[in-house]
Amino acid sequence: MTEHTKPTDPDQENDSENKESAQSILDFGSALTKTPHGNVYCLTIIGQIEGHNTAAQGAKTTKYEHVLPLLAKLEESGEVDGVLFLLNTVGGDVEAGLAIAELIAGMTKPTVSIVLGGSHSIGVPLAVAARYSFAVPSAAMTIHPVRMSGTVIAAPQTYNYFQRLQDRIVDFVSKHSGISPEDFQALMLQKDDMAADVGSVLYGEEAVRMKLIDYVGGLSDGLQCLYRQIDRRKGQPAEP
Repeated sequence: MTEHTKPTDPDQENDSENKESAQSILDFGSALTKTPHGNVYCLTIIGQIEGHNTAAQGAKTTKYEHVLPLLAKLEESGEVDGVLFLLNTVGGDVEAGLAIAELIAGMTKPTVSIVLGGSHSIGVPLAVAARYSFAVPSAAMTIHPVRMSGTVIAAPQTYNYFQRLQDRIVDFVSKHSGISPEDFQALMLQKDDMAADVGSVLYGEEAVRMKLIDYVGGLSDGLQCLYRQIDRRKGQPAEP
């Protein structure tokens, strides 16, 4: 018996592609936008940075196993001219956060980060990893010493591990922002800013004054900065 197949409806194919594209944006919190300057990919880093262990059910997370290959793909893609990172994160897994930050910092394509809401704890290295960083005035950034959850062995080796991990964070932040290692370390260990802990909370303008973040600004400011980078990379005269 001969099977008869119905001809494919182009409208149905388009609807299917649109649904897949919309689902991709929902799943990964990302979108590719065509602009007169080039194609801009917007990637959100939100909630908790999830590492090797799965976060609690119901928690909003940024999964490093999704973000790392995506960043590598964006760097290699000929269709992407610049990447905009929107951050609103409580922090999370230190090594996963550092891995994402190192990959962002290693990108050759134009990048801009904007801190919206908050970029706390390991979110601080993520905020400064892009070529240029912005924070809205109401944005908050919590800076504190490294902590570990789970079983901790009270031994000198454990303390040394914590200290070396903390040194990696201080080194990364100071190399990718204007703040000195000494000033950042002082913010980590400050005793007067947090009621039940040591550390500091900086808001948008404070973070800029401390040279942790480059500029105070929102979406339009970040996009204009990204467009200027793209134009320079293409050899076009950048707009003032």
